[in-house]
Amino acid sequence: MLKINKQDALNYHSQEPAGKLEVVPTKPMSTQLDLALAYSPGVAEPCKEIAANPDDVYKYTAKGNLVAVISNGTAVLGLGNIGPAASKPVMEGKGVLFKKFAGIDCFDIEIDANDPDEFIRIVKSLEPTFGGINLEDIKAPECFRIETELREKMNIPLMHDDQHGTAIITSAALLNGLEIVGKRIEEIKLVVSGAGAAAVSCLRLYLALGLHKDNVVVFDKDGIINAQRTNLDPIQMQFATSRNLTTLEEAMEGADVFLGLSAANVLPAGLLLRMAANPIVFALANPDPEVSYQLAMATRDDLIMATGRSDHPNQVNNVLGFPYIFRGALDVRATEINEAMKLAAVHALAHLSKEPVPEMVNKAYGDNTLAFGRNYLIPKPLDPRLITSISPAVAKAAMESGVARLPIEDWTAYEDQLRARLGVNQKLMNRMTSAARANPKRVVFAEADNYKILKAAQILRDEGIAFPILLGPQDKIETIARENSLDLEGCEIINILKQDGKRDEYAHLLYQKRQRRGMTLYEGRRLMRERNYYAAMMVETGEADACITGLTKDYGKSIIPSLQVIGTEEGVRRVSSMYIIQHKKGPFFFADTTVNINPTAEEMVEIIGLTARAVRFFDTEPRMAVISYSNFGSNSGPLPEKTRRATELAKARFPNLLIDGEMQANVALSPQLLQEHYDFSPLAGKGANTLIFPNVESGNIAYKVLQEIGGAEVIGPVLMGMRKPVHILQLGASVRDIVNMTAIAVVDAQMGRKAL
Repeated sequence: MLKINKQDALNYHSQEPAGKLEVVPTKPMSTQLDLALAYSPGVAEPCKEIAANPDDVYKYTAKGNLVAVISNGTAVLGLGNIGPAASKPVMEGKGVLFKKFAGIDCFDIEIDANDPDEFIRIVKSLEPTFGGINLEDIKAPECFRIETELREKMNIPLMHDDQHGTAIITSAALLNGLEIVGKRIEEIKLVVSGAGAAAVSCLRLYLALGLHKDNVVVFDKDGIINAQRTNLDPIQMQFATSRNLTTLEEAMEGADVFLGLSAANVLPAGLLLRMAANPIVFALANPDPEVSYQLAMATRDDLIMATGRSDHPNQVNNVLGFPYIFRGALDVRATEINEAMKLAAVHALAHLSKEPVPEMVNKAYGDNTLAFGRNYLIPKPLDPRLITSISPAVAKAAMESGVARLPIEDWTAYEDQLRARLGVNQKLMNRMTSAARANPKRVVFAEADNYKILKAAQILRDEGIAFPILLGPQDKIETIARENSLDLEGCEIINILKQDGKRDEYAHLLYQKRQRRGMTLYEGRRLMRERNYYAAMMVETGEADACITGLTKDYGKSIIPSLQVIGTEEGVRRVSSMYIIQHKKGPFFFADTTVNINPTAEEMVEIIGLTARAVRFFDTEPRMAVISYSNFGSNSGPLPEKTRRATELAKARFPNLLIDGEMQANVALSPQLLQEHYDFSPLAGKGANTLIFPNVESGNIAYKVLQEIGGAEVIGPVLMGMRKPVHILQLGASVRDIVNMTAIAVVDAQMGRKAL
């Protein structure tokens, strides 16, 4: 589990703009006409259309892609009844997950109402605004009544995720676990710890899958649920056992499955030995499960186990379900989320687990052994296939069960729309950081007497992305850390001026490398007092796996030491750099943006080859456009001629690469323009995602404009063609930039060969 610093969490939420959500217009607002169309008098026209035909609200407003995340804060996970205002950060967080994983817009609504009737009345009144309602963190037993009545009264998709999300994910895991051990759900004995909303919903869904109620025993904090209890809600009492049992020890005898939705360490490991052969244990209390994973697996070697934690196999994470369930429901304008749709999600999840795992998922989790089995019952949260597996299954179930108002006819086109909604960039850096955590490497930072580097080092260590090695005066580093409340425990600090023996060793190595390039041993000793040279030599000698520098010096001065010490990989005559542009339309890749001032056509071909390889490193197939101010010969001049020549040479050298040019940037990025005017281009179908610039001026200007006013997140520069992982930061890079670049460097180092 990630170590979260309290102040980091507070800063994350309080930095301007406060919170995690904002409203962004989707239409132009720059002219008087735009404003007249958006509001008065133009807005009257869609209003009249909707008044005449209420369903047109989906045509003329954002309702069809808008979900409300609603809570009264009475049962916030891990925090309890903290009230509506205190629950707002959680609801905003749920909203951003909807957007990130399924492209669904959200408003969070915190209601100051504990009375179920009042809560129901308020939520029902919101139906004209929203396409769907996600109820969240409402305490039991009120949550059962609230959801039931709202489903009866409302005609839009509604789900209490605390109940049904966990039920859907665990149902898929249960079906697959039972298949692996050769048991049938109709025959198993189940023991449940916990009788709240999630537990009740799980049991209801398991019964729908074939579980016999007589084979269920449920415990809560007051003991076993049986007919003698008088303090329980009727919904909970429906699972009262008639068996002559009183203790958990008795119930666990011969049990096939244990489901924990209660509290940490309530299940003694010794009771696992009482269970039947090949038992299944879902210990889902967070952050600490009912029985620790390590202890449970050491107790029985035939055990299949799932927890809510990301650092163990079979993580039960509700993000596997709710974004995609609502996506499918919204896309067919379902009037509800019914049992058929939930079961469809269960079976889609279970089926996806049996499909071969994509390489990008293996890379993200640093595990090439992911395959259906005891340690892989359900997909990983970063699996890009979730949206195209679950959402269509839910949409089909809605249609077949008669609750869909807008049936889908072309399922292939629908899957394409789902991919377009999400965009690969939503998960690109998630996969990089997850892959880095799977096998962190030693990364040396040459400029460690800087707050940003030290803050990034703390994050990298806390998140398990890298083992930072910090070069700089120890007293200065410790002073910066102390003044900024940074915890650098576990980070190695090296003052190179006190490493006389190592510096002399490195100086001799540098002299051997550069003696026929005019370098003397004296010069080598002098240079080894510079941290960039020392850091590069640490990577060269294997004492570090990667190097990050450039925060406080310009690019040219920062890269020279690495070029002299490490050099380019075999067959590469010159390095180049690439920026990743993360935009809502997807990831784009720009090269060269920092290194080659004015490359020749032949040199551009080498840049093209390095860039294509780097784009594939980020799990994206390059669609490359060579950029100029001319479109396929429309203008003459040295620049169009150079880019035209580079394109011809690249096509000959890389016949399987999708590349075209020369063309203007707007044409390259617009499939419509390409199809309308240049349908002969192989890029006409989807447009380009990788732009090759003719010189450093154009590439550098383009990415910086996008970064500052284009609403894009820029990651880079990614240095390509070095023999070992070295990356040069932008001057003044942010802490986030440093962390991102380090994750990329770690994954590059993991490859065991040059990937960038």
